[in-house]
Amino acid sequence: APSFAAQWLTPRLPGFLATHPDIEIRLSAGTDYTRFANDEFDVDIVYGMPSQEGVVILPLGEETVTPLCIPKLASLIRKPDDLLRHALIDSDNKKVRWPDWFAANGLTASPPHGMRFDRSFLAISAAVSGIGIALESTRLAEREIANGSLVPILAGKAQDVHYVGHFLVFPRLALRRQTLRVFMEWITKELKIDTQSPL
Repeated sequence: APSFAAQWLTPRLPGFLATHPDIEIRLSAGTDYTRFANDEFDVDIVYGMPSQEGVVILPLGEETVTPLCIPKLASLIRKPDDLLRHALIDSDNKKVRWPDWFAANGLTASPPHGMRFDRSFLAISAAVSGIGIALESTRLAEREIANGSLVPILAGKAQDVHYVGHFLVFPRLALRRQTLRVFMEWITKELKIDTQSPL
């Protein structure tokens, strides 16, 4: 999944490679599921529950979706309906979008006015630029939240939406590969999740 690759996985690869310098990494981001037919890839991380057959599917933990914006803009927002007066950045391919968030907070809202993107990493970048408020996963935006360029504006004042968005997928026979087992152990530790994996 492109946004997971750009926002979460790639920044952590130096740490993985420092611990496992003997493992060669080839990373490809796209929206099509890996078919694993030619053994070109060991594992896929997909957004949304995959429909493939003959593969092992492990959920990569729950994500929190919340409105995010620059601190200057956040100071103007005190309650959920304040959002309706601002440009809302929408991600076309998200499983949780603005109508879902407003419904979770007891509000009915017309379609957002603002900008639309087809990838979360673009919506996050746009929010960092100060052009609006993005509804995004705190997992995907954790670097921006950590460095203060984005803030969860209604933390403790509104209902966030929680869901499982990303899944680790691989052929069952690939479990014989030590590199896959090492990667699985690493990613589940990084995500602080217990996948009850078939290892």
